[in-house]
Amino acid sequence: MTGPRSNGRLTVCPTPIGNLEDITLRALDALRSADLIASEDTRRTRILLERHGIAARPIAIHDRNERSAVKGILERVAGGEHVVLVSDAGTPVVSDPGYLLVRACIEASIEVEVLPGPTAVTTALVLSGLPADSFRFTGFLPRRSGDLERLFTETRDTLVAFESPRRISESMRVLAALDPERQVVVCRELTKLHEEAVRGSAGEVAERFALDEARGEITVVIAPPREATADFDEAATAVSDLVAAGAKPRSAAKVIASLTGVRANDLYAASGTRDSDAQAGSPDGSPARGGDSD
Repeated sequence: MTGPRSNGRLTVCPTPIGNLEDITLRALDALRSADLIASEDTRRTRILLERHGIAARPIAIHDRNERSAVKGILERVAGGEHVVLVSDAGTPVVSDPGYLLVRACIEASIEVEVLPGPTAVTTALVLSGLPADSFRFTGFLPRRSGDLERLFTETRDTLVAFESPRRISESMRVLAALDPERQVVVCRELTKLHEEAVRGSAGEVAERFALDEARGEITVVIAPPREATADFDEAATAVSDLVAAGAKPRSAAKVIASLTGVRANDLYAASGTRDSDAQAGSPDGSPARGGDSD
């Protein structure tokens, strides 16, 4: 059984990943109303607070002290205070501290509020121009070559990951050795003055970073393997053929998924898109005629 809910609450508050203007009104309200701000990097948080005229002194909660800090913070929330959790940038818990605090509050039946806001994951994914309908976020790329090879080989979706500027050259070298034509976008310093998106094949990107030392914060986006894209296109075409023959889209997607291993939900979504495209015009290519307006 869980105990009664306290009047206090924990607000998980995303902060800008670069440009300090990328903060929401709700986030500013939360920071202004907080009894306590728990921050991964108090120096960076104070810069943000001062920029927006918020007089508060955040306390530190980071990888090294999270376990010991949770008890004291939890006591304050349980006592009725409003605690706001921020990371050094972006959304807390996503490859940043905060998971233990969120879990502790949930287990204590304390209200947890999560605000939407900046994250380098989706920013880089959209900027990459690579398929975004199905993607895998893996945090920081593994350090060991064997683990990297398994990740690059086994991942069938678009892959999004953080990487150190000191290691991006080696990571791209490993990928280029496996699949030199695989498309990659290395996003650097997102939303900042020197934002850059380096695009190309794995071979081209590996060559670029072997020659030029990377700087700043990096999010890398890697396209699915070419055979995975081809498998999906063939499976989606098969679903469309079954639908054209009279099958229901969801049933057709399930049948083709069982035969190909492609996910049924993805095939069903694709079949709806293709059906809409087909209905947009008549067989001879002229626009479809709608019903009478009166």
